[in-house]
Amino acid sequence: MAPRVLDGVAIAATIRKEVAEEVARLGRQGIRPGLAAVLVGNAPASQIYVRSKVEACAELGLFSDLIAPPAEVTTAEMLDLVATLNSRDDIDGILIQLPLPPQVDAKILLEAVAPEKDVDGFHPMNAGRLLAGRPALAPCTPAGIIEILERSGIPVTGQHAVVVGRSDIVGKPVAMLLLHRNATVTICHSKTRSLGEITHQADILVAAIGRAGFITPEMVRLGATLIDVGINRITTREEFDRFFLGDTKRAAVFAKRGSTIVGDIHPQAFEVAGAYTPVPGGVGPLTIAMLMANTVRAAKMRRGL
Repeated sequence: MAPRVLDGVAIAATIRKEVAEEVARLGRQGIRPGLAAVLVGNAPASQIYVRSKVEACAELGLFSDLIAPPAEVTTAEMLDLVATLNSRDDIDGILIQLPLPPQVDAKILLEAVAPEKDVDGFHPMNAGRLLAGRPALAPCTPAGIIEILERSGIPVTGQHAVVVGRSDIVGKPVAMLLLHRNATVTICHSKTRSLGEITHQADILVAAIGRAGFITPEMVRLGATLIDVGINRITTREEFDRFFLGDTKRAAVFAKRGSTIVGDIHPQAFEVAGAYTPVPGGVGPLTIAMLMANTVRAAKMRRGL
């Protein structure tokens, strides 16, 4: 039986539709959720990400304010900007696009964002609330992973979930979200011994380690659900053949563009899975959808709704 593809694009579209309906409902009460997007410098990837977030706001009816300080901005100047955004009543969510220039202290800056406006879920107060199982703004990618599982009817309660990666942005928070849904959770990382033996026990395997094709077929139990968070760009024919040898459709795209992307799970591992998120088209689309959902949630929480 062929593995089931968990379509992140379709799930994200459903969430966006729900967000747009909620924005319309709030609009009838005179409330328009607002997101401030702060983009420092001219990094092309960051510009694309922020532009897509601003476009999503316009599409769903949210107010957005794109603020672009110069690349040489200081930590003190950024703290002043955050303080201003914290005090603005038309702003419910503050997004600071990472990475920041080296002279800006990202940790100090992210902690300066008011927790109730922290739609990325990075503030220590929101991290603590998430740990304690209290209502909190959860990081967007982990929240999106939970949406994929729940909306796809993948059981979580009583399942063994193995998370490969321990970042504050994905690994740790997704482990907490799974734990709160009664999964038995194991967190692995680059220093884990006998990693393949542990991943082979997983009913749900979340790969968020940032290494192309790191999870190979022999590390996956037959019928497991694979959630691939990785986005790794490959640019050489040698790398391409390692992951996609024989894939004529992708080879044509690679020849045209000179690059393609692969997740943290080797594509051949999907063949032994029961269900999996593809790359692209899996977890990625959920991140912006959940940012929009978090902004609406922040607007409601700030007003006691």
